[in-house]
Amino acid sequence: MADKLVIVESPAKANTIKKFLGGNTKVVASMGHIRDLPKSKLGVDVEHDFEPEYINIRGKGDLIKSLKKEAKQAKKIYIATDPDREGEAIAWHLATILQDEKDKITRVTFNEITKNAVQKAIKEPRDIDVNLVDAQQARRVLDRIVGYKMSPVLWKKVKRGLSAGRVQSVAVKLIVDREEEIEKFIPEEYWNIYVNLEDKETKKEFEARFFGRDGKKVEIHSKEDVDKILKNIEKAKYIVKDVKRGEKKRTPAPPFTTSTMQQEASRKLGFTLKKTMSIAQGLYEGVKIPEKGTVGLITYMRTDSTRISEEARRAAKEQIVAKYGEKYYENRYYKTNKDSQDAHEAIRPTYCDLKPDDIKDYITKDQYKLYRLIYHRFMASQMAAAVYDTMAVTIKANDYDFKANGQTIKFKGFMTLYVEGTDTDEKELEGMLPDLKENEEVNLKKINPKQSFTEPPPRYTEASLVKALEEKGIGRPSTYSPTITTILERRYIEKVQKQLIPTELGKIVNKLITENFSDVINVEFTAKIENEFDEIAEGKEEWKRMIREFYGPFEEEIEKVEKELEHVELVDEVSDIPCEKCGRMMVYKYGRYGKFLACPGYPECKNTKPIVETIDVPCPKCGGVVQVRKTKRRRNYYICENNPKSCDYISWNKPKKGEKWNPDEAEDVKKETEKKTARKRTTSKKTTKKTSTRKALAKK
Repeated sequence: MADKLVIVESPAKANTIKKFLGGNTKVVASMGHIRDLPKSKLGVDVEHDFEPEYINIRGKGDLIKSLKKEAKQAKKIYIATDPDREGEAIAWHLATILQDEKDKITRVTFNEITKNAVQKAIKEPRDIDVNLVDAQQARRVLDRIVGYKMSPVLWKKVKRGLSAGRVQSVAVKLIVDREEEIEKFIPEEYWNIYVNLEDKETKKEFEARFFGRDGKKVEIHSKEDVDKILKNIEKAKYIVKDVKRGEKKRTPAPPFTTSTMQQEASRKLGFTLKKTMSIAQGLYEGVKIPEKGTVGLITYMRTDSTRISEEARRAAKEQIVAKYGEKYYENRYYKTNKDSQDAHEAIRPTYCDLKPDDIKDYITKDQYKLYRLIYHRFMASQMAAAVYDTMAVTIKANDYDFKANGQTIKFKGFMTLYVEGTDTDEKELEGMLPDLKENEEVNLKKINPKQSFTEPPPRYTEASLVKALEEKGIGRPSTYSPTITTILERRYIEKVQKQLIPTELGKIVNKLITENFSDVINVEFTAKIENEFDEIAEGKEEWKRMIREFYGPFEEEIEKVEKELEHVELVDEVSDIPCEKCGRMMVYKYGRYGKFLACPGYPECKNTKPIVETIDVPCPKCGGVVQVRKTKRRRNYYICENNPKSCDYISWNKPKKGEKWNPDEAEDVKKETEKKTARKRTTSKKTTKKTSTRKALAKK
């Protein structure tokens, strides 16, 4: 019998903190939430002031019995779930389940799983923060109401199984709107003129770019404009008119928040948001390191604050000065965004002396990559700025101005360790110009006019979508990953080479929702709601009052939409392909895996067929038609229509006319596609077995 019982969410977290507490303490895991709203119904009593109807989660009965037994035997109960709204709600549900022992229950939180943090938390317990619980309840209840009231509209007009959500629908709208911008975009022609020049004294060449005329910027939009300028500058003297030398400082990025970690892990490591959060959770909860036991390597990974503790600053300084010297260290403080909750520190290593390469052999490759990223970002945030020597030159050719810029790094500072990634391919210009002087003439070596066209805005990636959601105040650190995961799983969007593209299904659902629920599914409303959740968490707003104010107009909107859509039928798009069974022209339908063809004569004729995409290059082996197919991971591959009957052509690479095929290319594709087929067979067998079991039980 233990004097103290500590309850956390996961076994990994339990294993890590066990060693920090005495032998008379037992640590157990609740395995996440133990109570939630039911899946089979709304679960919110709208007639009685929106009281949530919580039930014990199916399958957790034995765990609840075990927790009650342990609680009865303990003298003191500490609920040590995660230090955020979700963790506070889990603590509140646990306290409700264990209400017979309520006099023993107290709440503890820690931002990092270290001996000092855990022991300090146990010495300073507190009550459950009802304001945080209410903020979580408000989000859960409001999202349940929106989802359960709006989704049936989609079921009636599009297909069953679809879902709508307050945040997920706004995320889909952003992606669809961006796609429409791209489709409507009309490229505009523009030109740049570059000149290669040579310093007469040093013979060093450099490049200058056309700026304008008589000190005023001029944009070039046609070949005619280019030709006029070329005529004027081809035989001109190139005279240096202005030389500016200076020094530029570049400061480091702040330590990671949840969103910046997700963005950087996507850019630099190619991780999905879901993968990043899963790995970060493992690093936070604990990893086994020889001679140290199970160690929590990073602080709590759901945060929107860039604040760091004084203890962490001292530890960072010690490491930086020891490795690089005093001049590389600078004690930096970062401003936290005005909308941030600032409940936790930024994401940082818990032990600065545990360098990534020192523990590389004891963690997985992916854990090492993410830990290294977090470690270097944090250390760099406490380092001195990088310093550049810069030079900007204006050169005259008759009336026309050309400009050249150069820079060389004088002191690397934080860049010795880490440089933040960007969402564009633009690279910083490196290299110093020759030691030019005013009124000096330089030699013209070459004129290079270059035609370009304006480009549409880029499609969102997971990283840039998270950035947009955060900037617009939509969602919070805990919601970014599940939101994007949900809309990918629902097939409203698909990911192609990191880009997020709306599917036809996503466009249809977005159109229906935005046209009929514009007051609820818009950026401003969603951001306003997030601010109200924050006010509830701070005790400034009463959560049921917020739901009351929302529900009245929303319910009226639902009734109005249902009446308006009652006699509206979405007509299926008709294809030019006849049904080979009954002759009707097949129509396009949308299923779990996207678009397919179906006979409109259902249920008399149940014929369906996939939509086969082909290319205009014949099979390099037999001359047949080459089809484009996708693997389960949505990667394109190319296969002959006669495969496997009379031709074995298959490749990752799109064939080119006259190109010979190398059969070795086929092996990797075959392995991937065979795995997919095997998975389908396994799933089919499982489904058959389940169906047989259900039928047998029904007979009994």
